[in-house]
Amino acid sequence: MIELLLLALGLSADAFAVAIAAGVAAREGRPPVWRIAAAFGIAQGAMPLLGYAASLIAGSWFTMVDHWIAFGLLGFLGVQMVRAGLDGDEAEAAFETKSFLGLLVAAIATSIDAAAAGLTLPLLAAPIWMSCTVIAVVTAVTSGAGAAFGGRLGMRFGTRAEVIGGLVLIGIGVRILLMHLLG
Repeated sequence: MIELLLLALGLSADAFAVAIAAGVAAREGRPPVWRIAAAFGIAQGAMPLLGYAASLIAGSWFTMVDHWIAFGLLGFLGVQMVRAGLDGDEAEAAFETKSFLGLLVAAIATSIDAAAAGLTLPLLAAPIWMSCTVIAVVTAVTSGAGAAFGGRLGMRFGTRAEVIGGLVLIGIGVRILLMHLLG
């Protein structure tokens, strides 16, 4: 069970960082903490199951491209945030957590590594459904806390925090890509 909790915390780290950025981007008001927590938790809990299923169907093909997908999605969101932060235009929300599509893209981008981790779920002592549930709950809690914290930063620092948040997203995407290419 300790290994499962550590896996869940490790997988939730990217979602936590992106949730902070989402909170920062909601600088005109309070971020939708519950929606962010639910979206990231559900995606992070479902993706290991999808990864496990994909491994049964496609073998190692998925792990050859997952890092490129995460890099592309996080890079896109990061560039959008930086642009909106530099423009200072409130109407041009870079990381639109109020739209279903924006939240879906962020949730998928942060959970792609969880899909790859799904390949290892059978190695844990816990049943797969329990592993997915623990990953979902841990991610929801950490993402909700991250969004609330990011909301405070965004309200205090405005567009500067949004630029920094965008750069963090780009950095996470680059880190994921480099870890897979070099490691």
